Amino acid sequence: MIHRIPLPPKPDYGALDWLVGEWTGKTSERSPQGEVHLAISYDLEKRFMVFREQVQFAATGNVPETNETWMGILSPDPSGTGFRLRVFSNTGFITRYRVTVEESNVYLNPEGGEAPPPGWLFRRTLRRTNVGELTETVQVAPPNKAFFDYYSAKLTRGAPSASGPAPSAPSANPE
Repeated sequence: MIHRIPLPPKPDYGALDWLVGEWTGKTSERSPQGEVHLAISYDLEKRFMVFREQVQFAATGNVPETNETWMGILSPDPSGTGFRLRVFSNTGFITRYRVTVEESNVYLNPEGGEAPPPGWLFRRTLRRTNVGELTETVQVAPPNKAFFDYYSAKLTRGAPSASGPAPSAPSANPE
């Protein structure tokens, strides 16, 4: 007898395909000066998208030196509308975002998490400005305050990686 576990349908990431790749850039003139590196790829037989970002800013009069690395796992929202991104940071924070797509804009809005920055909220917008170009805007809201633009960066797509995607796990349907 063969036992089969029914698998959920594969997610439709068609509206996000343009994000897959390596992106590098610098912050705009009105932002803390620094560099941003963003890598987005599919994993586990295209059932998930993996986001990895490194942000480095030099210290200024009102912003400390920043060197943050985070990784996020994107999956479909169980409600069937949009996506959820669960983010793990080298700072120890674990946050969750609701991800919505409207044409060439991807919005990441905070939804708490297991260990979010206490009282602080972060939201991001990824905006496709050209085939190989996007802008990332990060807004921050300190405790009991309104959102303000923390930084904006213009990123360009790098050359495709020669190593290719990580290997996928074996199928969940053993025979």
